[in-house]
Amino acid sequence: MGTIKPHIEITPGVCGGKPRIAGHRIRVQDIVILHDEMGKSPYEIVNDYPSITLADVYAALVYFMDNIDEIRQGIAEARKLEDEMRAKTPSLLMRKLNERYQRDASND
Repeated sequence: MGTIKPHIEITPGVCGGKPRIAGHRIRVQDIVILHDEMGKSPYEIVNDYPSITLADVYAALVYFMDNIDEIRQGIAEARKLEDEMRAKTPSLLMRKLNERYQRDASND
Protein backbone atom coordinates (compact mmCIF):
# COMPACT_ATOMS: atom_id res chain seq x y z
CA MET A 1 0.00 0.00 0.00
CA GLY A 2 3.06 2.26 0.10
CA THR A 3 1.98 5.86 -0.41
CA ILE A 4 -1.73 5.21 0.16
CA LYS A 5 -1.13 3.58 3.58
CA PRO A 6 -1.34 6.85 5.54
CA HIS A 7 -4.69 7.57 3.85
CA ILE A 8 -6.52 4.22 4.00
CA GLU A 9 -7.01 2.00 7.02
CA ILE A 10 -8.90 -1.16 7.89
CA THR A 11 -9.94 -1.60 11.49
CA PRO A 12 -11.97 -4.61 12.63
CA GLY A 13 -15.23 -3.40 14.14
CA VAL A 14 -15.12 0.01 12.45
CA CYS A 15 -17.30 0.42 9.36
CA GLY A 16 -17.74 -3.33 9.24
CA GLY A 17 -14.01 -3.80 8.80
CA LYS A 18 -14.21 -2.19 5.35
CA PRO A 19 -11.34 -0.05 4.06
CA ARG A 20 -11.92 3.59 4.90
CA ILE A 21 -10.21 6.94 4.89
CA ALA A 22 -7.88 7.03 7.89
CA GLY A 23 -9.43 8.73 10.88
CA HIS A 24 -12.88 8.89 9.29
CA ARG A 25 -15.91 6.67 8.80
CA ILE A 26 -15.94 7.36 5.07
CA ARG A 27 -15.41 4.01 3.35
CA VAL A 28 -13.55 3.52 0.10
CA GLN A 29 -16.79 2.19 -1.38
CA ASP A 30 -18.51 5.49 -0.45
CA ILE A 31 -15.90 7.43 -2.41
CA VAL A 32 -16.28 5.03 -5.35
CA ILE A 33 -20.06 5.49 -5.41
CA LEU A 34 -19.71 9.27 -5.26
CA HIS A 35 -17.11 9.29 -8.04
CA ASP A 36 -18.13 6.50 -10.41
CA GLU A 37 -21.89 6.36 -9.99
CA MET A 38 -22.79 9.91 -9.02
CA GLY A 39 -20.20 11.50 -11.29
CA LYS A 40 -18.57 13.70 -8.65
CA SER A 41 -15.02 14.81 -9.23
CA PRO A 42 -12.43 14.38 -6.48
CA TYR A 43 -12.62 18.15 -5.91
CA GLU A 44 -16.41 17.97 -5.47
CA ILE A 45 -16.04 15.09 -3.01
CA VAL A 46 -13.59 17.11 -0.91
CA ASN A 47 -15.97 20.05 -1.08
CA ASP A 48 -18.77 17.81 0.23
CA TYR A 49 -16.50 16.31 2.94
CA PRO A 50 -14.08 19.09 3.91
CA SER A 51 -12.51 16.99 6.69
CA ILE A 52 -10.81 14.79 4.08
CA THR A 53 -8.11 15.80 1.62
CA LEU A 54 -7.76 15.43 -2.10
CA ALA A 55 -4.97 12.92 -1.41
CA ASP A 56 -7.45 10.88 0.67
CA VAL A 57 -9.90 10.74 -2.23
CA TYR A 58 -7.24 9.75 -4.75
CA ALA A 59 -5.88 7.13 -2.33
CA ALA A 60 -9.38 5.67 -2.03
CA LEU A 61 -9.69 5.54 -5.81
CA VAL A 62 -6.26 3.89 -6.12
CA TYR A 63 -7.23 1.38 -3.44
CA PHE A 64 -10.37 0.64 -5.42
CA MET A 65 -8.40 0.09 -8.63
CA ASP A 66 -6.10 -2.33 -6.80
CA ASN A 67 -9.05 -4.14 -5.13
CA ILE A 68 -11.95 -3.80 -7.59
CA ASP A 69 -13.62 -7.13 -6.83
CA GLU A 70 -13.47 -6.60 -3.05
CA ILE A 71 -14.97 -3.11 -3.23
CA ARG A 72 -17.65 -4.05 -5.77
CA GLN A 73 -18.64 -7.00 -3.57
CA GLY A 74 -18.90 -4.64 -0.59
CA ILE A 75 -21.14 -2.29 -2.56
CA ALA A 76 -23.35 -5.20 -3.70
CA GLU A 77 -23.64 -6.52 -0.12
CA ALA A 78 -24.56 -3.06 1.19
CA ARG A 79 -27.25 -2.67 -1.47
CA LYS A 80 -28.67 -6.11 -0.71
CA LEU A 81 -28.84 -5.27 3.01
CA GLU A 82 -30.47 -1.94 2.20
CA ASP A 83 -33.11 -3.66 0.05
CA GLU A 84 -33.79 -6.23 2.79
CA MET A 85 -34.14 -3.53 5.43
CA ARG A 86 -36.39 -1.46 3.19
CA ALA A 87 -38.63 -4.50 2.62
CA LYS A 88 -38.80 -5.29 6.36
CA THR A 89 -39.38 -1.72 7.51
CA PRO A 90 -41.08 0.31 4.82
CA SER A 91 -40.90 4.06 5.01
CA LEU A 92 -43.59 5.64 7.18
CA LEU A 93 -43.89 8.43 4.62
CA MET A 94 -44.39 5.94 1.78
CA ARG A 95 -47.00 4.06 3.80
CA LYS A 96 -48.93 7.27 4.44
CA LEU A 97 -48.69 8.32 0.80
CA ASN A 98 -49.95 4.89 -0.32
CA GLU A 99 -52.85 5.10 2.14
CA ARG A 100 -53.75 8.57 0.85
CA TYR A 101 -53.49 7.38 -2.75
CA GLN A 102 -55.78 4.41 -2.05
CA ARG A 103 -58.25 6.62 -0.18
CA ASP A 104 -58.29 9.17 -3.03
CA ALA A 105 -58.69 6.39 -5.63
CA SER A 106 -61.65 4.87 -3.78
CA ASN A 107 -63.37 8.32 -3.66
CA ASP A 108 -63.21 8.69 -7.45
